[in-house]
This record gives sequence, structure tokens and C-alpha cells, in this order.
Amino acid sequence: MVPKTTNKILTVDDDDVARKMIVDYLDDGGYEVLEASNGQEGLEIFRKEKPDLMLTDVKMPVMGGLELLEKVSKESPETPVVVVSGVENMDDVAVALKYGAWDYVTKPISAMIVLERAVAKALERSRLIEENRLYRIALEEANRALKKSLDVLEEDQEAGRSVQMRMLPEQNIQFGEYQFSHNISPSLYLSGDFVDYFKINDERLGFYVADVSGHGASSAFVTVLLKSLIALALTKYQIHNDTEILEPDKLLSKISTEIYNAKLGKYLTIVYGVIDWVEHKLTYCIGGHFPNPIWFENGKARYLEGKGFPVGIMKQTTYKSTTLDFPKNVQLTLFSDGVLEILKESELPKKEEFLLSLAEGSDGTVDYYLKNLELIDKKGLPDDVTLLLLKRT
Repeated sequence: MVPKTTNKILTVDDDDVARKMIVDYLDDGGYEVLEASNGQEGLEIFRKEKPDLMLTDVKMPVMGGLELLEKVSKESPETPVVVVSGVENMDDVAVALKYGAWDYVTKPISAMIVLERAVAKALERSRLIEENRLYRIALEEANRALKKSLDVLEEDQEAGRSVQMRMLPEQNIQFGEYQFSHNISPSLYLSGDFVDYFKINDERLGFYVADVSGHGASSAFVTVLLKSLIALALTKYQIHNDTEILEPDKLLSKISTEIYNAKLGKYLTIVYGVIDWVEHKLTYCIGGHFPNPIWFENGKARYLEGKGFPVGIMKQTTYKSTTLDFPKNVQLTLFSDGVLEILKESELPKKEEFLLSLAEGSDGTVDYYLKNLELIDKKGLPDDVTLLLLKRT
């Protein structure tokens, strides 16, 4: 048996031979093992030592396993309990499962690997439940902070804009060979558009452009929620090696569920991408966002493929990621749909053609786009207009 963890396990059994066999096996596996010969002794040890898992027989003197299980389940329902019982006592096993046992192993134990698997399975389930509990606590705390931010947004537009601006990344930043720059031109004092780019680890970068439905304080609030959810995903990766932040399709599905559950009456469109800056590959996913990102390479611009539902409309939504190489001297341009509102062309195909021609004439700066879109010091826009430029230099 390969050593696994330092989890603390309590085994309760009045059969000295069977109990010693279990104790020796788990001890060899790297577990800290406690033992008791009856339910009463086991309950006292449980209350004192707070083990990570308990193994218990059913038929024992002083206090039986079912009574022990009932007490432990009431006092500590999150602690996994595995019943170890004789084959002739299957009715008792059924009752034990009803009382809250997580699993059972029949005696005599034909192969200790069966017990090992039951223990590992119960501990893993317990770990996932605990991680989810901590995640929900963090999310609830974030939501409380977001509610406070919303109050600020509604009561003080100036303070609200200051909060929103502080959440944005630097206007221009370089990660290795990759340069990011952006601009947001809000239709109101507060914006429902948002943009971000950040380092995930020493090999990957993350970025996104999002456009929340509606305008004003309530839409700006959702941008705060989005920033918080992605920050939580990044933290889960850094602490628990949860790879959701590296998988755009899974991340968008998660965010969609959270925004739907928040019941804010809002949804958003988004392009989220991950760049492997060692292998120079881009993996991206589109959640209802339009226009699609513009890929400019060797003097020719084109729209990247991809589509998907807006985020937050449905509780469970699946998305599709796309991966492609990111050669040198490529420029990626992302707009929010507000850009289509300010173009002079009357038909959508002509608007799309204009944006492609604009990208093909670009010098790779935000100022070029602001000038050619006549956005410099422009007031009274019909919708927020966001621009994100990404290029490998």
C-alpha cells in the first residue's frame, strides 16, 4: 500500500483480530489510526480527537455501531463513516446507510484493497464537500462585498466610477512577447462593459472582454461580480490546482451558473481566452459575444470562429473552446457590440467589413482606433464601446 496522507482514521470494532488487521494496514498506508473496542469508547475518542473518517462494526457491546453512527451523524454530519459489517448483517448495513453511513465493507475482508478503496473514496468525497463549502463561503463573502459596492454605485456615481476604474488592468502592459492595451468609452458615467488581462502562472495568461446587458449602476455591478468570480477561479487554481481557469469552456459554464443563480435579471456576453506563452497557442471561448475577435496576420484580417449562448441566461450551459497557434506579429482585436452602434454604415455586413479594413490599417495602438472611430472625447454614446488589443511582438 502506497503512503497517502496524514488523515486521522478511527476504527471501532470489538473483534481484536479484525481491528488489529485494519489498524496495521492503514498505519502502513501513512494514516494516523485510532482504535476503540466498542461504540461508547469510540464516541469518546471521536469527540476528543475529531478524526477525518470513522470505520465501525455494527454488533458491539456497551454501544452498538448503529447507535454510534446516529450520534456521530448528528454531531458531525460532514465526517464520513464507513460501516464494516459481517455478511449476515446486511439488514443492519441498510439501516446504517439510512442513518448516514457513507459506505460499507463486508467482513471478513477478503482483500484489504477493498477497504483501502472505500476509505479513499470517502475521504475524497469529504474533501470535495469541504472545498465546495469553503468556496460557497468565499462566494457569499464576495457577494456581500458586491452588494456593498452596488450600494456605493447607486448612492454615489463618482465613487462608483472610482471603484470600477480601480478594477481595470493597466492601460498598457507587456507579458513576455505579448502586449495588451485597452480602452472603455462608457455611454453613461458607469459602464456595463469590462476588460481584463492577467498572469495565471509562468506559462499562461488570461484575458477577456465582457458586455453586460443594460446600462448604469446595475450593469456595472455585474462587472464587479464577474471580476470576483474569475478571481475566485484563479485562486482555486493557485491553491488547489483546479484547472477551470485554464479551460475557457468550463469557466464560462461555471460563471453562467453563478450569474443565473444570483437572480440579478442580467446576463452578459464574453470572449475569454488563455495564451500559452511558452508554446504560443491561444485557446478561447465565445459566450454570445459579437462582433467576434478580429485576427490580423500577414496583412489580412479575419473574424475568428465561435459562438455560444450569452452567459447567465440559463442555469446550465455548455460552451466550446477553440485552440490555434499564435505566431509572431499577429494582432488580435476585440470590440464590444457598442462599436456597431457608432459606425456610419447602415447594414451589418458593411459594418463588419469596415472593422476588418480598420484592423488591416492598424498601427497596433489604441489611439489609432479611437481616432478612426471618432471616439476621442466623444460624449453621449448610444452604448458602451470597449476595445482590447493583443499582439505578439
